Amino acid sequence: MKNLRVAVGQFASSEDWAANLKTCGDLFDEAVAGNADLLVLPEGAMALFVDDPVRIRQAAQPLDGPFVTGLAERTRGTPTTVIVGMHQPAEDGRVINTLVALRDGQIIDIYRKLHLYDAFGRRESDNVLASSDNPVVIDCAGWKVGMMTCYDVRFPEIARILADQGAQVVALPAAWVRGPAKEWHWEVMVTARALENTYYVAASGECGRRNIGASMFVDPLGITRARLGGDTPGLLWSEASAEDLDLARQTLPVLANRRFKVDPRPITPSTGPTTGSR
Repeated sequence: MKNLRVAVGQFASSEDWAANLKTCGDLFDEAVAGNADLLVLPEGAMALFVDDPVRIRQAAQPLDGPFVTGLAERTRGTPTTVIVGMHQPAEDGRVINTLVALRDGQIIDIYRKLHLYDAFGRRESDNVLASSDNPVVIDCAGWKVGMMTCYDVRFPEIARILADQGAQVVALPAAWVRGPAKEWHWEVMVTARALENTYYVAASGECGRRNIGASMFVDPLGITRARLGGDTPGLLWSEASAEDLDLARQTLPVLANRRFKVDPRPITPSTGPTTGSR
């Protein structure tokens, strides 16, 4: 199996989907010129409303809308797979936070965000509907690539389910919100998910005045192979090595040594852990 050449892009998404489509297309062209097999772009790359998040309800587009179809057309005739975040309309008036994998003019698969960012005083669920879909792994240039989104990285069970599904690389588009110790949280979580599952993580962080950027490419032994500065738009480059992946899993056989499986059945808040006297 040949090495997987990976580009990870970051930029500051605006409120204008057409401008963001152009930015995504330009980064895709740069990735193709650099012979990338995989390009990972941020969560919410279609549009971002920092000061009035409810506006994403009006900006959301279906998968056959101009943002996805425009980027799909940009990929036509090329071998590079791009994974990008956007928002689809939901039936209840909210939206669905969706990752779309595109290659050669076609949608390869989609992943709809499972864990919503109802934390640190924010409530993504006010405007976004949580998915109940299973995690997704796609084929890319002979590799198995899993997908998760931003806040998902705080939940190790989804990362382990992707490993169970054969993931060798995980694409992690994000719009990680600034705050005390938040960049440290990002680095720890991305590194931990790679190390505990012995796979590569390609983490794309949106930059700008709300988000930290800090895109990373981490190897199966938890070593950061490439990184972008917090406010630096552009691409980082690295490669996933089949030889290094095999060696990591021989040296640190945590997937073989584990004693428990992850139960993929969803829980509701009422069935989760509780506190209080008995």
